[in-house]
Amino acid sequence: MNVGAALKTRRGRVILILVVLGIVVLCGMGVFGGEKLPVISLAAEQIPLPFTLPVFGDSIPNTLPSTWLTMIILVGVTLAYNRAQRKEGPPSRFRIAVEAVAEGMLDFMKNAVGENARIFFPLVATFFLFIAVSNWCGILPGFGSVGVYAPHHIEDTAVAEHGDSEEHDEEGEEHVEMELVPFFRSANAHLSTTLALAIVSVAAAQYFGFKMQGAAYLNKYLNFRASSPKPDPSTQKGMEGVISKLARWMEIIINGIVGLLEIILEALKVLPFSFRLFGNIFAGEVLLFVVSYLFAFVFPIIFLGLELFVGLIQGLIFAMLTLVFFSIATTSHHGEESH
Repeated sequence: MNVGAALKTRRGRVILILVVLGIVVLCGMGVFGGEKLPVISLAAEQIPLPFTLPVFGDSIPNTLPSTWLTMIILVGVTLAYNRAQRKEGPPSRFRIAVEAVAEGMLDFMKNAVGENARIFFPLVATFFLFIAVSNWCGILPGFGSVGVYAPHHIEDTAVAEHGDSEEHDEEGEEHVEMELVPFFRSANAHLSTTLALAIVSVAAAQYFGFKMQGAAYLNKYLNFRASSPKPDPSTQKGMEGVISKLARWMEIIINGIVGLLEIILEALKVLPFSFRLFGNIFAGEVLLFVVSYLFAFVFPIIFLGLELFVGLIQGLIFAMLTLVFFSIATTSHHGEESH
């Protein structure tokens, strides 16, 4: 169908005008029809419980059910694959699909890091699958929209803007408003989850470094040695010898400071690593909330498809960065070890 030719006809122009007017009406209903925009918290909201748990008390974070749902899905797929593998006869389509995904990830890692890919594969693949499935679960119906109302304390300035508080204290400084706390929120849309993943990734890199290099791995952090050859006293005498010794001592001090900075950089690596994943997933969650608020039909489906792609890419990026950390940690520096 030629869209340009259709728009030249009266019928085509009328249809275009009706579509534009429909979009404007739907957007206007979303903007002016609701009381306020949905509340999206940067931190995990607490779901009130009718009973008390030993560790959590009378409430649990709403990222916990999402995390358990992701784990149940992954464990269920694993058990189903184990059952399909034990069956006699030709392999099922499910088994072929699972093996194709696993072999594809392993081959991709082999091209990146070589034979060490088999050692890194379990943890890196777990990162990828957990993040991807968790991101995809975040767009399921009920995530962020089905929950329980809980009291929310707000300041006087916020109450003056909304004017719908239920009660306030005698001094009028604090008001209580009922706010929807969803049962499910995307686990990676909260910094606590991404921070935990980043800590595990950085800690595992140090583990693999010590495992494959042994005590020599400490030279990366405690390198109070000079990389240049030691000067010969018989050829360098007088002021030239003094300058050579001072230069060598300065090199030792600088190498030691650089090693200590490496420790700081390894610790700080957790922050950008976690914020990168958190920022992308949280931004996608905000986008879906706003689009669903403005347009109730059709348009959110486009952004849901986009979120499926973004969730997969973010899992791949996190897994690849983790693989790079492992590769750097397990690569021996022969130039430093030779002195």
